[in-house]
Amino acid sequence: MARRATAVRASREPLDERPAIEAAQRDPRHFAELYEKNFERIYAYVVRRVRDRTVAEDLTSDVFHEALRNLPRFEWRGVPFAAWLFKIASNAIIDHAQRAARSRRLELDPPKQASLEDAERRARLFRMVGKLPSDQQHVIVLRFAEQRSIREIAQQLRRSEGAVKQLQFRGLANLRTLMGKAHG
Repeated sequence: MARRATAVRASREPLDERPAIEAAQRDPRHFAELYEKNFERIYAYVVRRVRDRTVAEDLTSDVFHEALRNLPRFEWRGVPFAAWLFKIASNAIIDHAQRAARSRRLELDPPKQASLEDAERRARLFRMVGKLPSDQQHVIVLRFAEQRSIREIAQQLRRSEGAVKQLQFRGLANLRTLMGKAHG
């Protein structure tokens, strides 16, 4: 009997919160009721996933700020309001994890200083590109120095994409030959 009463109460819960949601949509001051009703669940969900109390508190705060900001767009579909909050929380957790991963990557990969050897190698390569026929030279510079697409180069040079690819192929082959001669 107790199990049945719990099931009936749980099935009525979404219907009971609809007036609170509509009131909060009309006047944001009524959002406090939804916040109080759902805070513990959302915080528990977040803290279990991030395992850092301070971060969980910040993310939970972000979830409710996001929910309040987007409440006018919330559409009642008979699903508990908490389901929407859990979706916002999931997105906040994912965003946090991605930001943290990017931050760790930046810490692990500090910007490389160009060494004197790299600068000399680039200067030699630049001189070799200067020895190519002018059309090949132009395509190589546009493609690799300016990072233009084949289509952009073809439009700029008023040639077909196939012709640009051929010029690029020949230019790179000539550079390989020049590099081979330079290295013996």
